[in-house]
Order: sequence, then structure tokens, then C-alpha cells
Amino acid sequence: MKLFIAGLPYDFDDVDLKEMFELYGEVNSAKVALDKETRKSRGFGFLDMPNDNEALEAIQALNGANLKGGKQLSVKKSEEQPRPGFGNRGPDRGPDRRPGGGPGGRRY
Repeated sequence: MKLFIAGLPYDFDDVDLKEMFELYGEVNSAKVALDKETRKSRGFGFLDMPNDNEALEAIQALNGANLKGGKQLSVKKSEEQPRPGFGNRGPDRGPDRRPGGGPGGRRY
């Protein structure tokens, strides 16, 4: 199960996040989101736990927990977002949105 974690301390890294959740079960991956310019934590991250029961236990135990600096942790199941790829043409590239006036239309 993929989890979304918010309210992380700004000095947390991937290893810290993984270690926190390993107390509740196996962790496949842990990634703290970093600011592109400063490379510092943005205060949230994502985690993947293969066992759904362990993931639900971690959510129940850690959601709302107070961490150092007075931050409150928010842990929930991650909502999958569609990723653009070859099959996703975007809002302006569908078959009915051709340049030049749409399907069958011509502009002279």
C-alpha cells in the first residue's frame, strides 16, 4: 500500500522516514519530497509497504502523532494520480482538437 505522509520535520530524509515506518512492518521504498532549488525537505513524503495490514496499523499508530518541533504527522493512503505517457495526449491534443479548426475543418 502506498502512503502519503505530511508534517515531517524539515531535517527528515528518506532513511529517517523508512526507519520510522519499519517499526510497523516491511517498507519497500520511502521518499521525502525535496525542494528543487535548496534540496531541503518540503515536509512530506511517500512510502510503499507491501503488507496492507501493516500499512493500516502504521496509519492508525502514526496519524496525528506529535513530532519534534510541535509538528503533527498526517498519514493516509496515497491517492494514485494518473501520469502522462504515450497514451495521454493532454487536453489540447485529442482527436477532436486538431489545429486548424477541429475535425474536418479547414482554415484558409
